[in-house]
Amino acid sequence: MSQPFAELVNHTFQIFQEGDIVRGRIIAVREREVLVDIGYKSEGILLREEFADPSEIQIGNELDVLFESFDDEQGVVLLSKKKVDRQRCWNDVLAHAQEQMVVDGRIFRKVRGGFMVDIGMDAFLPASLVDLRPVRNLDQFLGFSGKFVIVKINHKRRNIVVSRKDYMERERHDARRGQIANLKIGQVVKGRVKNITDFGAFIDLGNLDGLLHITDLSWGRVGHPSEVVKLGEEIEVVVLALDKDQGKVSLGMKQRLGDPWETVPEKYSLGSRLSGKVVNILPYGAFVELERGVEGLVHISEFSWTKRVSHPSEMVQIGDVVEVVVLNLDPEARKISLGIKQAQDNPWQEVRKKYSVGDRVRGKVRNLTDFGAFVEIEPGIDGLVHISDMTWTPKNQKPSDLLGKGDEVEVMILSVDPEAQKISLGMRQLMEDPWQNLTQSCLPGSLVPGRVSRLANFGLFIQLENGLEGLAHVSEIPGVSSKALEKSFQVGDRIVVQVLNIDHETRKIALSLKDVPTSSSAPTR
Repeated sequence: MSQPFAELVNHTFQIFQEGDIVRGRIIAVREREVLVDIGYKSEGILLREEFADPSEIQIGNELDVLFESFDDEQGVVLLSKKKVDRQRCWNDVLAHAQEQMVVDGRIFRKVRGGFMVDIGMDAFLPASLVDLRPVRNLDQFLGFSGKFVIVKINHKRRNIVVSRKDYMERERHDARRGQIANLKIGQVVKGRVKNITDFGAFIDLGNLDGLLHITDLSWGRVGHPSEVVKLGEEIEVVVLALDKDQGKVSLGMKQRLGDPWETVPEKYSLGSRLSGKVVNILPYGAFVELERGVEGLVHISEFSWTKRVSHPSEMVQIGDVVEVVVLNLDPEARKISLGIKQAQDNPWQEVRKKYSVGDRVRGKVRNLTDFGAFVEIEPGIDGLVHISDMTWTPKNQKPSDLLGKGDEVEVMILSVDPEAQKISLGMRQLMEDPWQNLTQSCLPGSLVPGRVSRLANFGLFIQLENGLEGLAHVSEIPGVSSKALEKSFQVGDRIVVQVLNIDHETRKIALSLKDVPTSSSAPTR
């Protein structure tokens, strides 16, 4: 008895499940599809786009495909060649590939956040890893074929992340190491200004960048690197230092020219008169550029013979061209001391010729101090009238009590010292000494009225009505100790005192309150 037809069919054709990989043979080629015989009751359909290489589509060719599903309505089997290839590629990746490995690939599709790259299977390339620098137009990389680095393999999700940027950095690093290995200190190389900062400029030497520090741009003063080099400019520089481990190169531009300080001793000698430009001003002086790279300092004390300069900006401004004289030279320390006043006539050299002791001159009070007054007797020439030379009868007054700033006064020359730039003046010397006349009324033993002008721990200074001042020692003040003087007397108190003695040689008057009637010696205010 023959077997049922259904059982015969099941024995004739193989039974497959979804997900099985089966062997098949191409039996027909259509416009968009390829028919494959897999030994099943129906032919399998494979889309032509599944073939990366169109030459593989030949009738009779055998291939492995994935049994995806059976379409009951159409009565056909849906197959996939790509999924089989991807599975095999993934297995191959697991067997041979590893992270940081370099692979060949082609960017074939743009997706959210980056690209898909065909490396034998699909891999993801983030947009941030497509180039060394951020890219605005990502479309330009579609279709690019080249080298990529596998940066991550996710076994659970079966995906791979690759980076073109990492490969480029490796290439640049290798090229940099190769180039820096061939450089030598002192070698002159050409480069292009790549970037300019406040501290220097970065020079593109090809695969390698070098730093040209601001201090190595010029022997002269440089405010900003852009004063010397321009972006994109091609320049020649000298290799100053190499760090092959870090891949760093220090470059110099001024080193291509001779150090100007080497010829300074030949060009400049002590006392030589020169012309220079003011390039910097500080509170203590101004720097003058004599030539590119050679500067000297004019100290604040070397600006004027006569004017008291509180800040160099009172005399010069940056950019001024001034005449100077070399005062001191130290090439080893790269220092030159300059003077501006030495390039001008010293008016003090004429002072000795113009003024003699005893001369009467007129001048204007320029400044007042606690010890006296400065009087300008000609432009730039001041003399000092000490407080002791203002009047014959000092009354414990300050210079400001006797003179005012701007007052016109007549004075006498007491001494002249051009080397020290000093002139001593006197005012009382122009008046008759009143001492003899004033003391005639102050006979020893006489009672005279006065006013307390000063208090000291040893007694009272009394200003008499004739303008003279005497001292009543504490021993001549009955009933009062030195500690109690301030309690009993105040400056300005009116009292009557007795003249004990007058010393004409020392011009001192000794006074007493002992033999003075109580009513007269009591202070009144």
